[in-house]
Parts: sequence; structure tokens; C-alpha cells
Amino acid sequence: MNVLTQREAFGRALRDFGAQNEKIVVLDADTSCSTMSCYFADAFPERFFNVGIAEPCLVDTAVGLALGGCIPFVNAFSALLSLRALEQIRTCVAYAQTNVKFAASYAGLSDYKDGPTHHSIMDIGIMRMLPGMSVIVPTDALEIRAWVPVITAHIGPVFLRLSRAGTANVHSTLPAVHIGRGIMFRTGRDVSIICAGAMVYRAMQAAQSLARQGIDAAVLGMPCIKPLDQGMVLEAAESTGAIVTAEEHSILGGLGGAVAEVLGNHQPVPLERVGIQDAFAMTGPDPETLMDACGLGVSDIQKACQRVFNRKHGG
Repeated sequence: MNVLTQREAFGRALRDFGAQNEKIVVLDADTSCSTMSCYFADAFPERFFNVGIAEPCLVDTAVGLALGGCIPFVNAFSALLSLRALEQIRTCVAYAQTNVKFAASYAGLSDYKDGPTHHSIMDIGIMRMLPGMSVIVPTDALEIRAWVPVITAHIGPVFLRLSRAGTANVHSTLPAVHIGRGIMFRTGRDVSIICAGAMVYRAMQAAQSLARQGIDAAVLGMPCIKPLDQGMVLEAAESTGAIVTAEEHSILGGLGGAVAEVLGNHQPVPLERVGIQDAFAMTGPDPETLMDACGLGVSDIQKACQRVFNRKHGG
């Protein structure tokens, strides 16, 4: 398994693309060696701003830079950005439609050892409720590299959710990514697994196991949670008649909730949501073990697929 942490992949990509676009400025909350914005800081110290451990001030500073014509990338832990700085993000960025990009690191359960205060399992739900906010959950290191220029070119706020942990490469080459578009990783006729982030690799493993049991599962990557690729969701519902969502987030308000809204409004089919139940997660010895303990394992995806398959056929 070829592994590169998402935060390091982003740090390198931001530095490299920053050499091509001088409007990019980078801000951090005294965590640059953790978020890996240190790569950009070392290369372009005159365009890097350490605001200190003050996430609300970090956001307001970025707003000022955006209003001055810069393209600010705000780096901080996802749990702190989405909670401690929420009022500033809502009012000064989303409501004002300021061109600020958020690189929200240590997302999901990837900060496994620091416990519930640092786990970020509700950030997608919070951010997708903000009008005008695009929410991106990349699959792997290659995809992150593809997203940086796309996010930079997009006019408007973007929340880019990054894992602290290593993520296996699902892509073999640099993919083409678009805001509002999903990615088809595997076709199938019996059930569709719609997934994001680290769960894409696990979904691919589950699909391979299901194939040996006679269940043909499609795997649809949904890196853009908002705006959601509704067309892809509805096509999956039409072609397979059964949907499973898989995400490193609460089952409330995230990808599963977004897909359920689309299906409920347009084309109801059997749906199972794989994610963290309505509970805080414990501390774990490593991210993979903690994800398995919280119901995000390959076997959990398989069982969900078997349930919707049976429901589709009246079982």
C-alpha cells in the first residue's frame, strides 16, 4: 500500500503551486509543522502569516487579505476551525462570500490519540450547512495535488478536509477533478457504494470481497460533498437500486445525510449509511484500528451492502 499523509501531500502541492500563482498567501494558527504549511512558509516567507493559537483571528486576517486581492489558504485543525472559528467563517466568509480557502487538517479520526476534543467527526455537517461553502474531501495524495489549482481558481469559499493519517493511493495517475462532480472508481449492477476520503480505499476492498460472494458493487467517489453530484447519485439509484454511503464522519449531516436528502426528494431506494454513530469516538492506538472500532471497517461496508441488496430483493 503506497502511503503518503494527506497533510504532507497538501503541503507540498501548495508550495509547488504557490510558485506559479503569486496571489496565494498562507496562514496558520501556530501549527505549521503539523498542518505542513511549513513547506510554503520555507519557500515563501513573505507570503506566510502565523497568526498564533487564535483561530477566529486567523479567519478574520484571511478575510482582510482576500479583500485586498490575495487568495488566502487558512491552515488549522479541522475540529478547531469548524467549532472555535465557526462564527467568523459563517459571517465574514460564507455570508460575505469572501474568497477564502480552508485547509482543515487532522480531520475525521486521524488525530486518533488526542481523543474526542480533537477528533473532527461533525465538520462536514457544519460546513455544508453554510450557504455558498464548497466542501471537498479528497481521496488520496494524488487527488489532493489535483485539487489545489482547482480550489485556487474557484471564486468563493472552500473547505478542504484533510486527514492526518496516511492514505493509500486509489488513483494511479493525476485525476481530473471538478467542483460538483463525483468520480466513478468501479462499475457494478447490484449495489452502489458512495464514499469519500479514506473510505474509498476501504470501499474498493469491500467491493472486491463482495464480488467473490456474487454481489457486483459499484464504487463512486464523492470528493465534493457540496455541491453534491446529484446526477451521479440518481444514476446510481436507477442502475443498481440500492445505495450504501461510507464516510469517516458522523452518519448525521455528512455524506450519508446529503445522499439521503437527494434520494428522499427524487428517487427513494434502499439506503444504508456506514459512518460513526451518534456518539463520540474513543482514543485509539492508531487511526486504522480506531476506524475499525467505530464501525468504519471493510466488513462494515460489506455487511451494509448485503443488507441493502437483501432489502432490494424483498429480504
